This record gives sequence, structure tokens and C-alpha cells, in this order.
Amino acid sequence: MVSGAVAIVLLIVAVALIIFATAKLRMNAFVVLITIAFLYGIGVGMPLIDVVNTVTGGFGSTMAAIGIVIISGTIIGVILERTGAALSITQAILKLVGQDRAPMAMSVAGFVVSVPVFCDSGYVVLSPLNKALSVQAKKSMPMMAVALGTGLHATHALVPPTPGPIAAAAELGADLGAVIGLGLIAGILSMLAGYLYAVKVASKYSIEMELEESYDDLIQKYGKLPGTFHSLLPLLVPIVLILLNSVAQLPARPFGEAAAYSFFSFIGAPATALIIGVFVALTLVKKTAQAEARDQWIGQGVRNAGLIIAITASGGAFGSILRESPMVPFIEEAMEGLPLGLFLPFAIAVVLKSSQGSGTVSIITTAAIMAPLLEPFGLNPVLTVLAIGSGAMVVSHANDSYFWVVAQFSGMPTNMAYKIWTPATGVQGVAAFIVVLILSLFV
Repeated sequence: MVSGAVAIVLLIVAVALIIFATAKLRMNAFVVLITIAFLYGIGVGMPLIDVVNTVTGGFGSTMAAIGIVIISGTIIGVILERTGAALSITQAILKLVGQDRAPMAMSVAGFVVSVPVFCDSGYVVLSPLNKALSVQAKKSMPMMAVALGTGLHATHALVPPTPGPIAAAAELGADLGAVIGLGLIAGILSMLAGYLYAVKVASKYSIEMELEESYDDLIQKYGKLPGTFHSLLPLLVPIVLILLNSVAQLPARPFGEAAAYSFFSFIGAPATALIIGVFVALTLVKKTAQAEARDQWIGQGVRNAGLIIAITASGGAFGSILRESPMVPFIEEAMEGLPLGLFLPFAIAVVLKSSQGSGTVSIITTAAIMAPLLEPFGLNPVLTVLAIGSGAMVVSHANDSYFWVVAQFSGMPTNMAYKIWTPATGVQGVAAFIVVLILSLFV
């Protein structure tokens, strides 16, 4: 094999190629990551058959770890959208905080809805309500857009079972319950940073817009919505089960090591917990739509998840190649004692996110790079996942599909989106990272 120094140079070239191919050539990330994994393995001098086995093995192990979880989470998201449960959750939050605090209501609603739903989809689903509330509550539309967008963005990057964080947790061997628990803490404060930015900065801007549906018209359109608690159950049940599993795995074994331990380990395994969540979500469906939900809605969820899983698993293949390369021992020797800590995964994620646009690709690629470096740098896997997620929020601009979703669905001109949306994502990403650094003092 080549020397460690050459392996590092080749890694820099590999990352540059990933950015170029995904951002400039607009190639699908799955093809790019798999191709780069093969090329990097060949470049560092691995035997050709080992390259193939390592790539396929890494792809398969990542698929095994997160495939069922991502498909199940995507199905839950589709059901929440189609049944009006997402709107029910938003209504409840609005009643709790009042229409005078409509931006806060939309920020919190986005934070909750984005746990199983991609932030792009969540924004599209909640956008009509956001516009209607802007008019009804006499609030600036740019402020409402940034409040909703940053709320969705926070959990998208930090809280499983959103695909990015759950893939990073699997790649880094992080306890999923701990990632959820600490991710919620970092996510809430990141959401609040985005909300404050919306209120203090975005509120100074205005947009003239034509309202297609009023708030009352929108509510009547959906008819009778599921109850709030019922709407939240498909989110709460899997999260609680995963957290119970994490508690069961503690060294003190609070549930013992017999039947109770086995039971909580089983139902709290991410794959089991999310499958249970799918069946809980199906209870939201009206009898007249049950057949459609079991076939078409679930089918749509599976189709939506396909590309996400492919990209995630290809990141796992890239990570497997990196772990077998001479890069690892070289970095152990060359960077031993350097006080980089959690700043390293954060910085790598920032570079990848701002360069190629996709937060999910940024998270997956950074996790693949960091996996073999956890031990040399003495990093906590859970905090590393959150540092990566924080970096993957910085920043959303023209190469990010979410940038265009927020701008177009809110009626925000591109130059205005650059002025208020792009900085907002930077603020919340940095805020999340500061929280992660504070958490590192106690964890």
C-alpha cells in the first residue's frame, strides 16, 4: 500500500471529487460515493479483490443497520402527511402558544414534524398553513418562513430517526437513545436560535403575496383531524422504546439481565421500534382510506426511502474503505495530541455541506471519514454524531434543494433568501455546535 501521507492526499482528492461530481456535475450521490470508494481503495494500493469485498461489505453492513429504520420512518412520515396528523400537531401547538406567537408555533411544529419527515417535504406540507397564519396573525411572511424552515432544519440534522443522524450513529457505533436524547437538547436550542433570528432579523423584511386559502378554509378542507395525542403517538412510541432500550443497556442493568432485559432490548431495537411505529401510524387512517394506506401510502414511503438508503449505504462503503487504508495509523501518529476534538467533524461537515449542498450527504460522508478516527482522537461517538449534524446545517444556499423549497414556497425572492435564510442556517448550526461543546463537559 501507499504511505499514510499519500493516503491523506488521496482522501483530500476524493472529497474534492465528491463535491465536484455532486455539486457541479449534478451526479447522484449514490453513484459518486460508490465510485469514489472503489477508486480510493485502488489508489491506496489495496488488493483488487479486497477493494470489492470491503466496498460490498461496508454497503451491506450499513444497509443492515439502518435499512428497516429508514423505510419505516419514511412510511410514518407519509401517513402523518396524508391523514392530516401533521396539521393536527401544528394546530395544538398554535392553540398552546396563541396566534400572537404564530412564528414560535410554526417553529415548534416544524421541529416535531421533521423527526420522521424530510425537511423539504415537511416545509411543503406546512407551507399553506404558514402562509395562512402569516395573514391571519398579521406577521411578516419572511419571519414565518425562517421560523418554520429553521424548526424543520434542526431535527432534520440532529434527531433520529431522520436518515442523516441515524446513519451517522450506525457508522460511528453511537448509542441511538443517547443520540436522540442529547440531539433533542441541541436541536431545541438550535431551533430557538433560528426562531430568534427570524424574529429579530427576518421580521424586518416583507413579501407581497396572494393567499390561495385562508386559515379557516384550510382547516375545513381537511375536515375532522386526528386528535393531538393520537397524532403524536407514531413519533413518541418509537422514541420511547429506543430510549428504554438504551436504559436497559446501561452497565448497571436497571431492568436486570433476564426476561425484562431481553424484552426491552427487543422492542427498543431501532428496527423493531420503528416497525411498531408504522402500525401505530396506521391507526390514524380513516376506515374509508385503510386499503389505500396499506397499499399506496406504504408503497410511496418505501419508494421515497429507496434513494435515501442507497446513498446512506454507499457512504458506509466509503467508510469501510477508509478504515482499511493507511490513513488511520498515519493520522494517529501525526495528529496525536493536537487539540482538534469535536471541531474536526464539525469543520469537515461544514465544508461538505456548504460545498455540495446536501445535509444528508454531508453527514454521511463526514461520518465515513470520522469512523476510523474516533479512537485516535478520543472522541465520544454520540457527541461526534451531533457535531457532524451541527456542521451539516452550515449553510443552506443555492446548491441546496431546501434553499429553493423555502424561497419558492414562501414567495421569497432569491436575493432576500440569501440575506435572511442562508445566515439563519449558519446561526443555528453554530448554536447547535456550541451546545454540543457544552454537553461534552458533562458527557
